[in-house]
Amino acid sequence: MSTPYASAAPYYARYRPPYPAELYALLADRFALDGSQTVLDLGAGPGTISLPLAPLAEHVYAVDPEPAMLAEGCRLAEEQGRRNISWLRGDAAGIGRLCLPRIDLCVIGGAFHRMDRVRVPVDLEAMLAPRGGIAVVTSVAAAWPAVVDEVRARFLGPDHDTAHGAATRPATSEPAAEPSDEPADMEEVRDVEDHLAKSAFSRVETTTWERSTRCTVDQVIGLQFSRACSSPALFGERKGAFESELRHGLLDHYPSGTCTRTVTVAVTVATRPRR
Repeated sequence: MSTPYASAAPYYARYRPPYPAELYALLADRFALDGSQTVLDLGAGPGTISLPLAPLAEHVYAVDPEPAMLAEGCRLAEEQGRRNISWLRGDAAGIGRLCLPRIDLCVIGGAFHRMDRVRVPVDLEAMLAPRGGIAVVTSVAAAWPAVVDEVRARFLGPDHDTAHGAATRPATSEPAAEPSDEPADMEEVRDVEDHLAKSAFSRVETTTWERSTRCTVDQVIGLQFSRACSSPALFGERKGAFESELRHGLLDHYPSGTCTRTVTVAVTVATRPRR
């Protein structure tokens, strides 16, 4: 069954910002990545983490439930010459059925807040090498100007976020096919820490980086289309009208045609306690 991410996938691959290089340097240091390790990217999307991590690993298994995301990742891997990534359709609830080899590191991006946070570490315990661990990457950003939600609500209705998955779900329930993908806040990071601290991977440490990025109005619009709650398929033939109206509203808010947004990237690394 197709999800809103199917039509969002090209926009996700093009407009979602990359994670900072410091993230990969930290993972390489913490897990002694030297090109001989096996990495699992769970909820990989179009390879936002898999692609930059591939040069540090022998093999990366990029797992995502949306075929369109995997197709985008495969395309980008071909363009970048990354031939050590396997693109596999699957979700967190079924990772045991993928019959993967022993994993040295499991990385999870924004998808973690849509997963069963109790079950995932339990399932990974049997898959991860003794010195392996989990790294959950969370992006924390300020909300877009109110005009973004106002224009979207005029086209999709006032309850569009709830209808397409932006409502908060209990951490222990399996997500629906159209989950929220809004940037988290620091409470989300603390929730990640709390859940991992209660797992077998109870040695938990979080590192953060803050950066400011400049976005053009076109990039802001592209980012909206990369979201499940405002993917192109939801607008149908009105996609062009939405884009035009949103551009007009954004230019009223940002007369220069650009804006600066501060994003904090947090990585929570969880490993087994030392004996």
